Amino acid sequence: MNPPVVGSLPNMSNRRKNSDIAFLALLGITLVVFLVDINVIFLNTPIERSMGIVQKIFYFHVPSAYAMYIGAAACFVGSVAYFLSPTDARDAFAKAGAETAVAFGLIVLITGPLWAAKAWGRYWTWDPRLTTSLLSVLIYVAYVVLRSFAGDGQAEKKFAAALGILGAANLPIIHYSVQKWSGQHPVVIGNGGGGLDKAMYPALFLSLGAFTLLAAVMLWARTRLEISRARLRQLQDDALAVLPDGVAEGGS
Repeated sequence: MNPPVVGSLPNMSNRRKNSDIAFLALLGITLVVFLVDINVIFLNTPIERSMGIVQKIFYFHVPSAYAMYIGAAACFVGSVAYFLSPTDARDAFAKAGAETAVAFGLIVLITGPLWAAKAWGRYWTWDPRLTTSLLSVLIYVAYVVLRSFAGDGQAEKKFAAALGILGAANLPIIHYSVQKWSGQHPVVIGNGGGGLDKAMYPALFLSLGAFTLLAAVMLWARTRLEISRARLRQLQDDALAVLPDGVAEGGS
């Protein structure tokens, strides 16, 4: 028996334990930041004059769009890395990124119309930013559906990776659509913004931090789960490979 292999088992166990502790710490920090953020939004941030309490949707809508970008960027990085050198970990990271983009993209598409109903008098308009955002979410929905129902072959994974790269190519279009094509969607941050009051910035920055942490938690959790599933499938395939044909067929 090879002693280094035996000796490596406790090290693997320690690394897994440390990883679990780090993940739980990140989860706890995320929860605390969200609690503080909600307190600041509803108790310490002034109410906007024209839209009233409805304007507080802003503190969830904008950060969720930012978190969608994080998920999309993760999917892009994982997809490109998978094309360069296919591994289960890279595929898992790309898939986790797509799922994160879908989750936060749906929040964007739900909170946006609720805010628009008060600001514009209707829930939806084919504004350039709204249209491109919807297109981006649909691309990542297609990625998730493909990975869920098309199998785990190399061809399916590479086709999904192509979707992940395509989805990322749409992100700059979303970001600059207001400047390039105008439309009704306001620019609330940066030059030409909608005049966001300075008293509202603490809540905004806290929300951006909270949603960033939540995106990191989702990416970490989903990546770990997908890697574990890939390892389990590999163990099952290895077990079936060493069984006699008759036993394998009988077991099936």
